[in-house]
Amino acid sequence: MVEFKVVISDPKTGRAYQKVVSGANANKLIGKQIGDVINGTLVDLPPDYELQITGGSDKDGFPMRPDLPGSGRRRLLLSGGVGYNPKEKGVRRRKTVRGRVISADIVQINMKVVKHGKIPLEEFFKKEEGEQE
Repeated sequence: MVEFKVVISDPKTGRAYQKVVSGANANKLIGKQIGDVINGTLVDLPPDYELQITGGSDKDGFPMRPDLPGSGRRRLLLSGGVGYNPKEKGVRRRKTVRGRVISADIVQINMKVVKHGKIPLEEFFKKEEGEQE
C-alpha cells in the first residue's frame, strides 16, 4: 500500500505542516505532476482548500525536478536548480534526480496552499495534534 508524507506550506503565515496520506487518497495522487492543483480533500483538509504540488523526493532521497518529464531517475548534468547548488558560477556536476510525475517510489510530496478555506490551517492541525496525544 502506498503512503506519502505530505508537507503543506502556508505562504500567508510561512509555516509548514506535515500529514501522512495513505489508502485511496494516496492512490489518487499517483500520476499527478509538479505544478498540478489538487483539492484539499485528498490530504484530509476541508474541500474549500486548493493545494499546488511543488516537489518531493523519493525513497532514497533524490529530489523531483519540474523540468524532467516522467517518473524515473536520470543522471543529468546540472549547473544549478533543484538537486544541485554550485559554490561557484559556471560549475556543473552530474547528479541523479527524479522526474516530475508522482509514482509509488515517492515518499515525500511538497505542496503549497493556493486557495485558503474558512478554517485556518493552524486550527485544523492543532485539533489533529490534540487527538494524537
